Amino acid sequence: MAILKLTSSGGGVQSIDTPSTSSNFTSTLPGTTGTLLNTASSLAAANLTGTVVDARISALTASKLTGALPAINGAALTNLPSAGLNDYSTFVNSTEKVTVAATAATGTINYDTGTQSVVYYTSAATGDWTVNFRDSSGATLNSKMATGEAITLVHLVTLTGAEYRNTTVQVDGSAKTPEWQGGSAPTAGNPNSIDSYTYTIIKTGNAAFTILAALTQFA
Repeated sequence: MAILKLTSSGGGVQSIDTPSTSSNFTSTLPGTTGTLLNTASSLAAANLTGTVVDARISALTASKLTGALPAINGAALTNLPSAGLNDYSTFVNSTEKVTVAATAATGTINYDTGTQSVVYYTSAATGDWTVNFRDSSGATLNSKMATGEAITLVHLVTLTGAEYRNTTVQVDGSAKTPEWQGGSAPTAGNPNSIDSYTYTIIKTGNAAFTILAALTQFA
């Protein structure tokens, strides 16, 4: 083993040890001005490129994460706490998205289930209406639900003197005949009231749905 000693202008000595081996090694210094790093040095994130091997990451705290994170594949998530959601999870309270609109029910109403659970029309209905349930203008409800899943939605409609009502129910533009509470569909709305229509939509197959509907008067 040989030791190379460098003496600074201040008298300090920097020693460089060569490895204790019979093999030959060549170390090439970069042709640029800079500072050599040691185990106590830090490196700016902007100078890091490439991929870090998993074995090199022992711990990563949330405070070290900044900027936009990549998309996460749910299939790759492991070791989730057992206290997470399960078949019998209990909630103290949860809220639902309600759209309150000064809109009068009439014609065909597109109910976008992807953005709201309750729709409240505060202006008085001006005619009978069709309600069409869909995920959004660009996606079907059928594409968002799996067979064996259900969703419950509410439409609150303000009525004044006229007895307007929901006459047709659609899912993704196709008419469906609901099973109405009490055994028959309403034949009239309730004047001077808020009529609450509740629909439980159960997917039983591809584009196949059973709908349980109920009308309740609030006045």
